[in-house]
Amino acid sequence: MRDWVAEDDPVHFILEAVDRVDLSAFKVKRTRAGKSQYPPRMLLALLIYSYSHGLFGSRRIERATYRDVCVRYLTGDTHPDHDTICAFRRENHAAFTACFLEVLLLARELKLFKLGTVAIDGTHLRANASKDRNVTYERARQLETRLSADIEALCTRAEQADNTEVDERLPAEIARRQALREQMDAAQRTLQARAKERAAAQRPAYEAKLQAHQKRNGKGRRPKPPSDQPDPGEQTNLSDPDSRLMRKGKNGSVTQSYNAQASVDADGSQLVVSAHISQCSADNGELEAGIQNIPAQLGSPERGLADSGFVQIEAIERIQQSGIDLYVSVQNEAAHNQRRYDLRPEKALAKAPQKLVHPTLIDMREKIRTEAGRKIYALRQQSVEPVFGIIKQAMGFRQFLLRGLSKVSAEWTLVCLAYNCKRLFNLTQQPQNA
Repeated sequence: MRDWVAEDDPVHFILEAVDRVDLSAFKVKRTRAGKSQYPPRMLLALLIYSYSHGLFGSRRIERATYRDVCVRYLTGDTHPDHDTICAFRRENHAAFTACFLEVLLLARELKLFKLGTVAIDGTHLRANASKDRNVTYERARQLETRLSADIEALCTRAEQADNTEVDERLPAEIARRQALREQMDAAQRTLQARAKERAAAQRPAYEAKLQAHQKRNGKGRRPKPPSDQPDPGEQTNLSDPDSRLMRKGKNGSVTQSYNAQASVDADGSQLVVSAHISQCSADNGELEAGIQNIPAQLGSPERGLADSGFVQIEAIERIQQSGIDLYVSVQNEAAHNQRRYDLRPEKALAKAPQKLVHPTLIDMREKIRTEAGRKIYALRQQSVEPVFGIIKQAMGFRQFLLRGLSKVSAEWTLVCLAYNCKRLFNLTQQPQNA
């Protein structure tokens, strides 16, 4: 079957890259007695190859093992069923992370990548959940009360009826309402746990304000302690409680999504060097994570680039104190891309930019305004944004298939791994690197 596969097909490269991954990183599904186990490296290669070619659903991947010559060659003409594929994808975050690092190390060995400048950005990707499945804390309490009353009434009705007159639909109706009541109860517990976590995170800031208030001998308004109870209007999703309602800008539509973050090499290779998932719609709390999630084996970047959505004064100061030179825009992107024929209305063009007061932001603005600063910051747009374009348009990945933060994080690592394999293979095919 190897004779049927072109020599320049990326399947050969993916198989070689996966062969570098340590077997201890894999978690495989147990099989019944007498049934052979699929090699874990083959399953990993199958997922990487499938994702890089726009096949994401486990049933579509299973179908490809019969129809696609390259996939049949990769699997050795075996046909893992969709349940095996899905279970492997769901349980092997460690293997995806290990292979992600091995691909980057391979790129460095081939002298196609050297960690220097990284560009950080995020994009909203839909969760495997509908926004219509969101429920507020107050509504969940009301529905739980109503469901309890309905269940009690149905049970009483079933007990009072004669055996010959019992409605056969009653048990199913009771079970359906019990399941929905459990969902309402789980939604309340989720929101209560979220409120307690939020209160614990806000406690140090509250105590600092309280001490400052006491030093003023009680003058001024006393700070309000953080509440550990959810707001009545706070929402959670019944299908995927870890996902959030997000909107990209004031004119964007609201979607049930995750914020997928990526740090990309801006020195030419355009390889993703770190990837993580955020539950916050905004990017301003993700700058440090984008730097810290870069594998230690690759070293530390020399500089980092990010747009105005990542502005957070404390994070910028901490990162720069660690020795990393940052170029973070403190203005809208239009300030860096002045056009002679701007399509925006005159009212928007005449609007004065936000006045900067903090010295850190003023210094950052002046650094980017220099000729050298403009050239360095321009690398951001031409490095990280095309990566998201390729993932969402060329590869076609716009929605997660798994649910839950940990599983979605694993799938995002797999997506970025598939992109890196695709990108690195293309780099090895360029004439100057032959």
